[in-house]
Amino acid sequence: MILIVDDRPENILPLKKILELHSFSVDSAESGEEALKKVLKTNYAVIILDVQMPGMDGFEVANAIAGFSKAKDTCIIFLSAVNTEKKFITKGYTSGGVDYLTKPVDPDILVLKVKTLHRLYQQQQELRETQKSLQKEIEVRKQAQEEIAGRMEELQSVLASLPQMAFTVAADGRIEYVNEHWFRYSTEPATFPETHPHDDICDEWKTYFANGIELTRELRLKELATGDYRYHLLRILPIKQHGITVRWVGTFTDIHPQKMAAELLEKKVESRTKELLVKNIELERSNHELQQFTWVVSHDLKEPLRKIQILNDLIKERYLAGNSEAISYLDRSINSSARMSSLINDLLLYSQLSTPAQFQPTNLNELLNEILSDFDDVITKKKAVITVDPLPVIDTIPGRIRQVFQNLISNALKFSKKDIPPVINIRAELIEEKEIDSPPSIHGEFCRIVVSDNGIGFDEKFMDRIFVIFQRLIGRTSYEGTGIGLAIAKKNMDKHHGIISAKSQVNEGSHFILILPVHQVNELEDSVQ
Repeated sequence: MILIVDDRPENILPLKKILELHSFSVDSAESGEEALKKVLKTNYAVIILDVQMPGMDGFEVANAIAGFSKAKDTCIIFLSAVNTEKKFITKGYTSGGVDYLTKPVDPDILVLKVKTLHRLYQQQQELRETQKSLQKEIEVRKQAQEEIAGRMEELQSVLASLPQMAFTVAADGRIEYVNEHWFRYSTEPATFPETHPHDDICDEWKTYFANGIELTRELRLKELATGDYRYHLLRILPIKQHGITVRWVGTFTDIHPQKMAAELLEKKVESRTKELLVKNIELERSNHELQQFTWVVSHDLKEPLRKIQILNDLIKERYLAGNSEAISYLDRSINSSARMSSLINDLLLYSQLSTPAQFQPTNLNELLNEILSDFDDVITKKKAVITVDPLPVIDTIPGRIRQVFQNLISNALKFSKKDIPPVINIRAELIEEKEIDSPPSIHGEFCRIVVSDNGIGFDEKFMDRIFVIFQRLIGRTSYEGTGIGLAIAKKNMDKHHGIISAKSQVNEGSHFILILPVHQVNELEDSVQ
């Protein structure tokens, strides 16, 4: 803005119009006192100041304005029609004016001078703002440097207190700082400790340094006092600011005792593994011999039993006709022989469960159809109703999974309520996890099979007993059996890496739940992999 100071309004008006025509904002004052008040409130680029005015003349006003820090960049043009002598012009310049014009003034010359001085004022203001910005940036940088220096001191204090060797590396790759532990392995702070010939990391470090990424690896350092190489874990981390690596912080952690202990443990494990292999071979031989012994013993036991049964039947038919009491005793003997024969068969079957066998894809519907045909007579006799939903093809050991279903169906038929036909349902679905209550999933890796019946059931507090060999919840007088069937089923499910469980209530039937993997890996294939 331009300020025109003149005690005569007729002098102000033409100057104001001329300057406004050239797009200047113009203010005016009709006395020196009024001009000073305005200068205190408003920043002016140029002041056109009349020399002769009543009260304060132009020179006095200029001297007063020079004392205002706010107006130190303001340019003053003196304008006079009377004081045209050299001494007045000189006084004008010494009073703080930058130009002295005499009237009549050429309007064009005046406008050019005002434009020049206005542009100079703007440049001075821009320069002042630039200086303020630079000063602020200098202060910020100085503060940042002080903060960095403080952090470096703090970092070095932390590194000095560490039990490990610690160091920092500048962005140019120069080692900046090392703590006292460094000198156990190096005589100079700028010299890297000597590594084992097989653990040289120079080329590797260059790659990590160039890419600004963390380096972690084990290596051996030569201890100066002993000359021995000790295992250390080296870790060097980049410290970044605004995505730029400004330095690196590294540590060497002595892991020699752990490394020695690990090597000793590996040797012990290797030795123990060899011992276990020998023991496994001996165990396999013992198992084979035990199976042969079981087979021979069972065969030798079954042969006299067969003879006892045959002889008892002959005595009953030929010599005890009409003797009901003797026949009753003999029937007990025959039944006991039959139970003992069944027990020997089940024991032989149970002992053979540890024999290795191969998994293969098995159509469970076909397998169940074969099993149900074996139970045809019992099903017809008891008028049983059996429904089998579509079952999937999964990997099993067919002979052993057959035993599981045979035992479950046999028990469902055997432990039925008197005078009530057995109702048995077998259904299956794929599930997500190897859990009894896992949710169904069409892409599940496990199959849940449920065998339900409407039989006599059992109290679930005895759940932990029903899969244990020779454990019976029902007396032998009411229902026949050896107490081995569910134990065989449990062992077969374990062989299939599966689960067998049950839910039941007394007189409310039972639900036996099988969880089987859809796909299996044979032991031979697993060992090769």
